[in-house]
Amino acid sequence: MNPLRRKRLLIILAIMVGVGAAVGLALSALQQNINLFYTPTQIANGEAPLDTRIRAGGMVEKGSLKRSGDSLDVSFVVTDFSKSVTISYRGILPDLFREGQGIVALGKLNADGVVVADEVLAKHDEKYMPPEVTKALKDSGQSAPSAIPQPAKEG
Repeated sequence: MNPLRRKRLLIILAIMVGVGAAVGLALSALQQNINLFYTPTQIANGEAPLDTRIRAGGMVEKGSLKRSGDSLDVSFVVTDFSKSVTISYRGILPDLFREGQGIVALGKLNADGVVVADEVLAKHDEKYMPPEVTKALKDSGQSAPSAIPQPAKEG
């Protein structure tokens, strides 16, 4: 083989290996940052992975909020009106957190089927409900009293 052709071939192969490695690293980094949403029914059916960061959401059951007297620990039950899952959280809940309203919790599912949340998000006004919660409620044949789809962007 001509030395010039061989040199070009090696350069092209090196570029292809470099691009492949860069794409592989980028996909790996993105995959680690994905937080998939699971409904209480999916969690109860064992579809959610254990010890992997997930988003779980639904309606907070009335009367399920339990606060610890001596710490910031709270637990509550979230439902999609088909099945329920317990969420434990250590911290201050959002100001708009209320029983009977939609929330999304970010955390890990433990072996007991409890989502140990490190972040809890509550709806931000009377008309908004997280899209995942709205879809889950619609799929289960239920609707929340104030469940109105996400408002259109102003502009």
